[in-house]
Amino acid sequence: MTTGHAPRTILITGGSRGIGLACARAFAANGHRVAVTFSSTAVDEPGLLAVACDVTDPAQVNTAVSEIEEQLGPIEVLVANAGITRDGLLVRMSEDDFTEVINTNLTATWRMTKRVLPGMMKARWGRIVILSSVGAYVGAPGQANYAASKAGLIGLARSIAREYGPRGITANVVAPGPIDTDMLRTLPEDRRAALAGVVPVGRIGTPEEVAATVGFLASDPAAFITGAVVPVDGGLGMGF
Repeated sequence: MTTGHAPRTILITGGSRGIGLACARAFAANGHRVAVTFSSTAVDEPGLLAVACDVTDPAQVNTAVSEIEEQLGPIEVLVANAGITRDGLLVRMSEDDFTEVINTNLTATWRMTKRVLPGMMKARWGRIVILSSVGAYVGAPGQANYAASKAGLIGLARSIAREYGPRGITANVVAPGPIDTDMLRTLPEDRRAALAGVVPVGRIGTPEEVAATVGFLASDPAAFITGAVVPVDGGLGMGF
């Protein structure tokens, strides 16, 4: 993972497993100060500061960030990874299933970004990397709520990029395709094989491959990249 030369304070939301944990491990291995938030599954690993936080609760977000800043210093890199799914066909989807996904995936990212931006503005340096999905631009049956939330993250990131670029803050989006995480492992083997079959490279991706892209976008050498949507999807979304 390329992260520049200066050790940074990194906050990863939803960092207790999957892509978030892979990012946390990679940053820590490169000497950075890393904090992860979690809602239900705690993580206990050397080099990681784990903080319980329901990202849909403004008070918990404020408390968690304050704790991280007190222990590790001002947050310089935010990796907004926390997200949920509540799948179902649109006509059967409840109001709660739609709004919970929007609140967790989109609104909470706005909330966390708003909380850490003042410190980045003061330092005139910051990196915001938001995890979206290939579903943001290709759609997904049974995931109208999820796809809408992930598409909204792209507009959010690009607005941040335009507002805060002059202050040395970049905002970019990583859009993974099918990745070998707990969420994907809940699918039957034949469904997983079918997913791999439609990916041009012919396989499911790994969390570490996503983490490598996140690490580069968070680095000093990526200072001239902002407002970008970087697919890590084996070619699944090309053409969109």
